[in-house]
Amino acid sequence: MVLTPSTMLALGTPAPAFALPDVVSGQSISLTTFADRTALLVMFICQHCPYVKHVQAELAQMGQDYHHQSLGIVAISANDITNYPNDAPPYLKEMAQTLGFPFPLCYDETQEVAKAYTAACTPDFFLFDRDQRLAYRGQLDDSRPGNGLPVTGTDLRAAIDLVLAGQPVPADQKPSIGCNIKWKPGNAPSY
Repeated sequence: MVLTPSTMLALGTPAPAFALPDVVSGQSISLTTFADRTALLVMFICQHCPYVKHVQAELAQMGQDYHHQSLGIVAISANDITNYPNDAPPYLKEMAQTLGFPFPLCYDETQEVAKAYTAACTPDFFLFDRDQRLAYRGQLDDSRPGNGLPVTGTDLRAAIDLVLAGQPVPADQKPSIGCNIKWKPGNAPSY
């Protein structure tokens, strides 16, 4: 396990376009799926990472809490399934169904979407405003496996609430930290 921080993509960056299959429904999910939303949360996660396992119940709860608000949520897994078979779509589907994710969980087989977002770790969070411009990128909260702090989602929830209210999110944001995305051999980005 390599401890990796998020890249902290520049605030204001437009959301990169994508079209990926949802591992549960099989439907194609794209940026335009969320065009009518006030905010869009793009989360890079996987099934096997201890950092994701540490927060996965909060991710499901967050999805439930914001389900009837104008927040679009999509989770994406981009890990190399040849070397990390537990992150293959059938296991992602089982994860999504077991946790009751009320949002799509997509698989980025080519890893091109992860690269477009400069995703570096799992979990890695990108929150976009009504114009699909980056308003927040950073941690869920201060909890980490083994540090004894409760998983609350405080940082990300505060940012979501501000964006939904049409307010700016403070630029002082802490990076997310987790396992590095498992890039296919020769496919690792240079950011």
